[in-house]
Amino acid sequence: MPSPRKAHALELFSGIPNGYDRVGAALSFGQDPRWRRTLVGAVSPSASERVIDVATGTGLVARALVERCGCSVVGVDQSEQMLARARRRCLDDPRLGAHYSPVLAEAENLPFADGEFDALTFTYLLRYVDDPGAVLRELARVVRPGGRMGMVEFGIPNQPGLRGAWSMYTRVGLPLFGSLVSRHWYEVGRFLGPSIAGFYRRFPLERLIALWEEAGIRDVRVRHMSFGAGLVMWGTRNGEPG
Repeated sequence: MPSPRKAHALELFSGIPNGYDRVGAALSFGQDPRWRRTLVGAVSPSASERVIDVATGTGLVARALVERCGCSVVGVDQSEQMLARARRRCLDDPRLGAHYSPVLAEAENLPFADGEFDALTFTYLLRYVDDPGAVLRELARVVRPGGRMGMVEFGIPNQPGLRGAWSMYTRVGLPLFGSLVSRHWYEVGRFLGPSIAGFYRRFPLERLIALWEEAGIRDVRVRHMSFGAGLVMWGTRNGEPG
């Protein structure tokens, strides 16, 4: 039985997979694809390496990993609807299908061995789990020593003027524009602003970095993007490569 937070996440994303790529890019003014590309560049696996993409959604990061790096990717998500769209993407793109395997699983309990992957990516995950620290430890568990781990998350601009504009857009603009697409996108738009602000009240950046380090990730780096509206973080799994 999923917790209320996880159940809400599943319901929230159940009705948006088909338009997720296009609408998500539009609502972020084209910035979300930039953030994902930056994540792929930060992790930068080689063609011979195996990557796990957690909260893979419709496969956007997985596709970028395959196109840019030629690596093998296992995509994990808890939403069957999002994974169905990812699988259709594989059918439409034979090269992607040859390198990408979507799997239904939860980030809290990954069905993989310790150190099984050379690198790990995840997007927009930690706001939807009950215990981000425990999830980060589980993610780090499946990465080999010396492997890279990175994420994309929404951020909040620090400058007062930009922060005010961000707050207005996330609390008013996103629900309004989402309502023009569908009821599901209205609900997503209405949810995002309070969700992002609430997450950073609980886990300000310094605490978030500490959670990564407590999970066994060293050399944690942060890149603020799009005037602070996007956040890319990455680091290296403790231990020497085997």
